Amino acid sequence: MSDMIPTLPRLNEPAPDFAATSTHGPIKLSDFKGKWVVLFSHPADFTPVCSTEFAEFARHQADFQKRNVQLIGVSIDSVYAHIAWTRSIEQLLGVKIQFPVIADLDMKVAQTFGMIHPGASTTATVRCVFFIDPNQVLRAMVYYPLTTGRNIDEIIRVIDALQFNTEKGLATPANWKPGDKVIVPAPLTAEAAEKRGKEGYDTKDWYLSFRNP
Repeated sequence: MSDMIPTLPRLNEPAPDFAATSTHGPIKLSDFKGKWVVLFSHPADFTPVCSTEFAEFARHQADFQKRNVQLIGVSIDSVYAHIAWTRSIEQLLGVKIQFPVIADLDMKVAQTFGMIHPGASTTATVRCVFFIDPNQVLRAMVYYPLTTGRNIDEIIRVIDALQFNTEKGLATPANWKPGDKVIVPAPLTAEAAEKRGKEGYDTKDWYLSFRNP
């Protein structure tokens, strides 16, 4: 039985490459090396929650572009269904879907990334979001149930935090947004802990200190 369980992607390891058909033609994950990638799945085309999510991703397209982020959608639907659905979204909700949507009829991408959860559905992907950095390393992932639409502002906030961490090597606290104070790494020795309060940080205790970004 264990041989049937796929190896799912893990944080800080290379994201598995794939070759797939999409609304922009054949694509591979490796085509986007050098860019951040937000790969996200949806349960099905022509469904209400998914339609609102796609519209919001489209409305934030410029926000993703200025962060060097490539959006890629995926579901177990045909490319024809994807084309018809994205055209419907444009007509009904007034936004154009500019990112590719993978037609994963053979479920290869869904299975590789662990997008199918039998407890939710055996024929539809749950709402997954995978954050992949320019070196094609998986940096974060979030899973949502079929019933809960995603918050696109939060997805952008995660990208901002990951990019800040990559550039500065510092962690970000709860609810962090660009410009907020960030976390100073905790001391690793008793001597360093004694000195922490005198180092000029906003120190609450030896293990919890903040600084300006």
